[in-house]
Amino acid sequence: MPEAGPDPAKVAVFVSGKGTNMAALLYASRLPGAAYEIVLVAANDPEAEALTLASAEGIETFALSHKGMPRADHDAAMEQAAKQAGAQYIVLAGYMRILTEGFVKRWEGRMLNIHPSLLPKYPGLDTHARAIEAGDSHAGTTVHLVTEELDAGEPLGQARVAIWPGDTPDKLASRVRVAEHQLYPRVLSDYVSRGSDPEWLLERVRELALALPQTHERESHGSAGFRVGTVKSGKYFAYFSDQHHGTPHISLLVKCSSMDELEGLVEAQPQAYHKPAYYGASGWIGVILNRPGVDWDNVADWLQRSWRVVAPKSATKLLDAADAF
Repeated sequence: MPEAGPDPAKVAVFVSGKGTNMAALLYASRLPGAAYEIVLVAANDPEAEALTLASAEGIETFALSHKGMPRADHDAAMEQAAKQAGAQYIVLAGYMRILTEGFVKRWEGRMLNIHPSLLPKYPGLDTHARAIEAGDSHAGTTVHLVTEELDAGEPLGQARVAIWPGDTPDKLASRVRVAEHQLYPRVLSDYVSRGSDPEWLLERVRELALALPQTHERESHGSAGFRVGTVKSGKYFAYFSDQHHGTPHISLLVKCSSMDELEGLVEAQPQAYHKPAYYGASGWIGVILNRPGVDWDNVADWLQRSWRVVAPKSATKLLDAADAF
């Protein structure tokens, strides 16, 4: 039998109106092998049509009018509903509310939005009219991470839509909406799946490892490895392992202080650590990366700790000076 894939990510969708993007996300989530499932549709308008559609499709709903409520209180209620539904991500789909700073910070990296322009062009409102008036050849749509600054988060994907001669904002908007319905499910799927993507995981490890002084990358037995010291005589302090020797893990191999520590961590936290083939016998531990909730600060700590074991004093002095500063 084929191995089961990772569990779908749990997503709450916030809406304010018809919910056509929510519907596109919902129906895409029901295709075979989908990377996410919608566990809640929440609205700031109890009359929003999106709630009717979600209920008909068996999705849990939550509705609370924002009228007369302090913004922070309304955000807290929406957030609580998402948490109770088990959401790991929040997706805004025509949600016409500006969220409070605290809410956005708590969901940093786990909240997405879609905007009807090719950001950074035309943040805010009237995007189609502005694109036409500017004489642009194309308009489009952007899926981006939500940050405190409106429509300024990292773009995750875009779709371009040609502007026709004599176009009107309404006609252009209708075509851009079709593009939105194709783009949003694709980008959301890719984003929530990145934790099992070896290329994405290696890039994160590479960024953290190469930030350490006198560090360079060199392949070892087909795997990316990271060394400290000169290119000629440097010593390895980390390896990136992509399901080698039959293991299901994508992991970072780093040096442990002792075999007792290695065995203790593997026994106590088998979801986070494993004893790698060959390397394990020499005191290297595998920090499992293809799992939910990886703490990248902890990964950075492991890299620095392993680096210090083999780094020359000239390199450790540089790091200590930087830390002191």
